[in-house]
Amino acid sequence: MQSQPLILIADDQAAVREALRILLAKEGYQVALATSPKDVLQTLQTHEVALVLLDLNYARDTTSGQEGLDLIAQIKKIEGAPPIVVMTAWATVDLAVAAMRAGARDFFQKPWENARVSAIVRTQLDFSAAEQRGQRLESEPSTCQNQ
Repeated sequence: MQSQPLILIADDQAAVREALRILLAKEGYQVALATSPKDVLQTLQTHEVALVLLDLNYARDTTSGQEGLDLIAQIKKIEGAPPIVVMTAWATVDLAVAAMRAGARDFFQKPWENARVSAIVRTQLDFSAAEQRGQRLESEPSTCQNQ
């Protein structure tokens, strides 16, 4: 029996982590929590994470999103890096565009709608699984023979 995907929730606010943990656990996902960029990178080194929900701000009184953008770049350097969905209370169009350019696959603003977050998670996990299947098929020798 295949276990449910592990989703890493990275946010410096305990209430945000807990609310997302409850939402995703109710849907049957395994959840790991991180409170800092360092925690995120350590978790990615030690666990097989299927998706990262990533806050963009960690240091007190920061709202630029630069910490998160830098972290996205670090995550993307990891071989087999999981897809990243960013979240922030300080959303702007420019920040969303910057996050997508850095490698995030989607973006949601805090406070969020549970149904939207659930849909984003399902979509990203499905897309990632389809990508992995495609990569496996590309790497397998062809079973068709030229006649």
